[in-house]
Amino acid sequence: MALKPTIHKAVISLSDLDRNFYETMSLTIAQHPSENIERMMARVLAYCINADEGIVFTAGISSPNEPDIQITSLDGQLRCWIDVGEPSFDRIKKATRLADKTLVFSFNSKSDVWWSKERDKFNGLSAMVYQFPWQQIQKLGEFADRTINLSITISGQTAFINSATGDCEVSWRQLSE
Repeated sequence: MALKPTIHKAVISLSDLDRNFYETMSLTIAQHPSENIERMMARVLAYCINADEGIVFTAGISSPNEPDIQITSLDGQLRCWIDVGEPSFDRIKKATRLADKTLVFSFNSKSDVWWSKERDKFNGLSAMVYQFPWQQIQKLGEFADRTINLSITISGQTAFINSATGDCEVSWRQLSE
């Protein structure tokens, strides 16, 4: 029997000061059985950084032909493909052909090794690759529960995150040129 995803409900008060985007979002997040809590929370943060009309979580890990997060236009065109983790070059190359914009948010302890091996391949692709520091994502993962309430303020390339159990900062840096 296949394991089922764990469902998390999140209410996020988002203030993106750079884009003048302010919204309270109610999200349902399916955590795949093979997905650790840090990856799930990195997906939530990538969602918030790119929050826009038409943004949705997809089947992600469960569907190898879909991004983790996508933004579609009103007419169904794929505007943005967002992957979290360390995807293969071939996957991102395909994504750049399917979507107007392709983003990758790398986050774990193997991120530097992955990027040192893949960097040259990504040169010339129109994908933007970012990295979250692993220790900061681990701290963000401590806020995960079946019901999540967060206040996230984004300024520059830093998210200031408050929860009932504490707060943290998660920054990101651009790896691709």
